[in-house]
Amino acid sequence: MIRKLFAWWRQRQADRLEIPAALWDGIEAGLPFLGHLTPAERAHLRQLARQFIAEKQWSGAQGLQLTPRIQVAIALQACLPILHLGLGWYDGWVGIVVYPGDFVIPRRIIDEDGVVHEFEDEVMGEAWYGGPVLISWFEHQEDAGGINVVIHEFAHKLDMKSGDADGLPPLHVGMSRQRWSEVMSKAFEDFQRRVDRGEDTPLDPYGAELPAEFFAVASEAFFETPELLRGEYPDVYEQLRDFYCQDPLSRHWTH
Repeated sequence: MIRKLFAWWRQRQADRLEIPAALWDGIEAGLPFLGHLTPAERAHLRQLARQFIAEKQWSGAQGLQLTPRIQVAIALQACLPILHLGLGWYDGWVGIVVYPGDFVIPRRIIDEDGVVHEFEDEVMGEAWYGGPVLISWFEHQEDAGGINVVIHEFAHKLDMKSGDADGLPPLHVGMSRQRWSEVMSKAFEDFQRRVDRGEDTPLDPYGAELPAEFFAVASEAFFETPELLRGEYPDVYEQLRDFYCQDPLSRHWTH
């Protein structure tokens, strides 16, 4: 009963948003990786994005004025990974903070000798466990250096559904935790070796930092450059296909 009431409330809040068709069309035209979606999937994505906008708390940082265009663009990308999973995967937190480009987060760490180090870390995004998602907004996508900040950070949020981000999100019934771990670990270790050798890798080298970052970077590639990911790590592509219940390389994937 409670679930039905919440679904009703979510839909009612979404229905109050007036988003012109021209705005949807214009933003989607600038997101070519949505091209694999069927008409029914595209309509469903719009509905998810509408609900997502309505129920999250949005804030512009450092003087950024949030506009419907910014919110719709972020929502479409954030909801793409959960297109066949459901908006419930983003329950448990509400805040989205949008910055005008890169921003700085103060860090404080203690090394193994007990020495405290404080520094400023320049980032493009960050997802906090149980807390908000911080995102850089770029008026021109090329300014992001080929990184999809939104998909990256929301992949972390999915990862955190099972606790701290570690590259192992909650898997669906029928998926093997052992198989996932074997595939991801093997690919991550190979990717680390390639990055350490100084290879100009097709995937973002930031994915070599941690298993959680590899999962997020691989998720970016899964949606934006699926041919590249399948060519580099076909088993990773297969695992992400099963997890996201989508196959960007085929218009005939069903849950």
